[in-house]
Amino acid sequence: MTTITGCLFIISAPSGTGKTSLVKALLAIDPQLNLSISHTSRLPRPSEVNGSDYHFISESDFKQMKQRGDFLESAEVYGNLYGTSQRWINETSKAGRDILLEIDCQGAEQVHRHFPQSISIFILPPSPETLASRLNTRGQDNLDVIKKRLAAASEEVNHINEFDYVIINNELDNALKDLTSIVRAERLRLARQLVNHSKLISELKDFP
Repeated sequence: MTTITGCLFIISAPSGTGKTSLVKALLAIDPQLNLSISHTSRLPRPSEVNGSDYHFISESDFKQMKQRGDFLESAEVYGNLYGTSQRWINETSKAGRDILLEIDCQGAEQVHRHFPQSISIFILPPSPETLASRLNTRGQDNLDVIKKRLAAASEEVNHINEFDYVIINNELDNALKDLTSIVRAERLRLARQLVNHSKLISELKDFP
């Protein structure tokens, strides 16, 4: 098992739950977190920036990277390919920095196999009706895609027992408080504190 220094947080949720908004809000108030930018074969949406929201690459380039073993995890979601850089995760983890992964359930399971000490968080909507309303009002997908996302949501919820924490995103501020509490608590776990503050603990044991 990799030496525990920084934390590796995994956040997953059905599409339309508000996961991305929660992640952005968390990153805005916690500069210690380093967001992993996924690679994807899908086209960018109008508001998305290459290298900031995703690394947008062609399907052929994605498949070549996967064949080389460049991805820690990869998955096909609604016909598009997504993957997390193995090199970036390894380098950031070895540096002892906290990592945040915003990925689907398939990817979460793959990452947990490589990093069993990772902390997984699942976000739920307050109701099926709210989820459907959010998907319709955000205006990113046509009706057929929305139907597919709603059908996929029930399958994703079947993976809920694989996660360490569950947050109900009924109101963004309250859900953000819950998420922040998890991050802070995990940083204070004994195993991490023994590594991160080994010098202090040793000095106190030997004092006076």
